[in-house]
Amino acid sequence: MKAITVNNLIKNYKNVNAVNSISFEINEGELFAFLGENGAGKSTTINILCTILKKTSGDVKIFDYELDKDDNEIRNSIGIVFQNSVLDFKLTVEENLISRASYYGLNRKKALEVIKPFFEMFELEDIWKRKYENLSGGQRRRVDIVRALINKPRILFLDEPTTGLDPKSRSIVWKYINKLRLEQKITIFLTTHYMEEVVDADRVVILDKGNIVANDTPANLKSKYANTKLYWYTVQNKANNKLISNYEYKYEVDHYIVDMNSEEIRTFIYENQITDFEVFKGSMDDVFLKLTGKELM
Repeated sequence: MKAITVNNLIKNYKNVNAVNSISFEINEGELFAFLGENGAGKSTTINILCTILKKTSGDVKIFDYELDKDDNEIRNSIGIVFQNSVLDFKLTVEENLISRASYYGLNRKKALEVIKPFFEMFELEDIWKRKYENLSGGQRRRVDIVRALINKPRILFLDEPTTGLDPKSRSIVWKYINKLRLEQKITIFLTTHYMEEVVDADRVVILDKGNIVANDTPANLKSKYANTKLYWYTVQNKANNKLISNYEYKYEVDHYIVDMNSEEIRTFIYENQITDFEVFKGSMDDVFLKLTGKELM
């Protein structure tokens, strides 16, 4: 079943085309990564899908609900974790989550029943009575995600959920996100600036200046747009230089970095009987740079 279907979505601001007739689909239960630098149209698209912003034209369906016709049903089907928290820093975790549940008409008893499945999953017991302002960045993110799950959404939008977190906290947050996917079968719509976070995505869409420039799996994108790199450990000499036209030489460690596709590297190694080398596959950073000419910052 399709969780999200977008056809020819357009959003114009006077003379600016923020989103230029884009189309994509997301299957239920997928981890979908939506990438683009600031100003690419990413936030505009997300705000439209979440019924926060009106589209200029195009068709959007969230499951069987049509945007601009079934907006209340769409809102009840989604949860959003914003880049900046919307919780009260002076309240405890318990007070924040109970008060947020009241927005959905849930009393304390019903709220606790809804939160209970996530209590152990997100390890809330140790921080339940602590003020939100006294939590670490990773702990706050865990609470933010639980807050977004109170209405039992079928789609969870994660807007750069690990920005500003240290590597350990990022790893912990992703442990909980992956656990959520496996146990709750929720569709995840992710935006992130960390390319390593999209390698396990089912599908990646890259947006550039309001246009989709890529829509494929991470593996296919890396195969198409990211060359493999050969690290050839040898002393630089004229004979070596003649063999390679596309390389970078690192004097401090005496090796060449050769940028070729996998088949070219295999042939090069065999024909020149190279023995001291390492091969590194291309990354999603390489893909993004190749397609947009920019690094994702």
